[in-house]
Amino acid sequence: MAANEGTGFTTRALHTRPRVTDAHGALRMPVYDTAAFEFANSDEMQAAFEGRRVAHAYSRTSNPTTEDYELRVTALAEALGTVAVASGMAAITAVVMALAEAGANIVTTKALFGNSLSLGDVTLEPWGLEVRYVDMTRHEDIAAAIDERTRLVYLEVISNPQLQVADVAAITAIASERGVPVVLDGTATTPYLFNSAAAGVAVEVISATKYISGDATSIGGLIIDNGVFDWSRHPRLQTWFAKGGPYALLMALRRNVARNMGACLSPHNAYLQTLGLETLALRIDRSCANTLALAQHFDADPRVHRVNYPGLPSSPTHGAAVRQLKRGFGGILTIELADRAACFRVMDALTLIRRATNVNDNKTLAIHPASTIYAEFTAEQRVGIGVPDTMIRLSVGIEDLADLVADLDQALAHA
Repeated sequence: MAANEGTGFTTRALHTRPRVTDAHGALRMPVYDTAAFEFANSDEMQAAFEGRRVAHAYSRTSNPTTEDYELRVTALAEALGTVAVASGMAAITAVVMALAEAGANIVTTKALFGNSLSLGDVTLEPWGLEVRYVDMTRHEDIAAAIDERTRLVYLEVISNPQLQVADVAAITAIASERGVPVVLDGTATTPYLFNSAAAGVAVEVISATKYISGDATSIGGLIIDNGVFDWSRHPRLQTWFAKGGPYALLMALRRNVARNMGACLSPHNAYLQTLGLETLALRIDRSCANTLALAQHFDADPRVHRVNYPGLPSSPTHGAAVRQLKRGFGGILTIELADRAACFRVMDALTLIRRATNVNDNKTLAIHPASTIYAEFTAEQRVGIGVPDTMIRLSVGIEDLADLVADLDQALAHA
């Protein structure tokens, strides 16, 4: 049961009620750290396995703690339903496997997180899936790439680390006209910064490890069906649509792909991420405010060769960001220095900011993407996807701004 209609984002995060009231009236759903659940009789057990009765049988498929988390996410996104899985990469993989098959193609972009690129090129293409890359800011190229074998269009709302913001509504209009769903990675925004359903996005995938988990407590992923795409139009979901109508994708995930992949979210991680939802809006507001202030500070610093942040007028996609991101422009920015050696000197001089991977932690993190996340790519490939050796990526947390400025200012003295 969702919170009352018209309630605000954080109110929904706090007050969305579970499907079944806890036996002891706990205000917070307990952690059901168990693998299996007992049934009163064989008929009930059969009904649950056949899908005629809503019940938990085995935690790889569903669990009360995880279900409570999924219901809260669905309420925040104002969506049709949510499936929580073990990681953001598991979320992307499950959706692609549910919607595509050997001989089909997906349309995406090189402006993606490194492992998302690797998933297509290294993992899925050898299984017979064609991955077509286009520039998501060139709508005519997107339209030209879609054909009768295209099963989905995939992009990030704010690409990491290129920080490109595409016109999502325009892309969904192009894809929908051709009967193709858009799958959007909303990790950098979550439903708080961007309402993907309003933009016509069929499915939003999120690495809940980031903003949602709250201080990077746990690994997790989310698949959110916004309920705006007619799955009867999709070649891969015909059988599931006959069984579940608008719930076709959610059924395909729960009763086939996500279940059979075994990439289930642990109940303990679901609990931690539910806690993260309660302070999500507060933390994102602080993170975005800090990031914008740092971007403006760097923009005026002659030691920095280039600053990239969607909230700056100098960003190539600033206009799209302003139109779509009304509450903030995200918590990631990049700076460019003279060369890789200068980047390393500055990073090594940091005393407060941590040298670590991950983004949208409560703590500010710095990384040199070319030598870490994209180390498996050639220098030519890295330049082609917008990850030069001169780049430092900063994931900005919720510290006091003056302390972040002080640490970066002293570190830049080593550039």
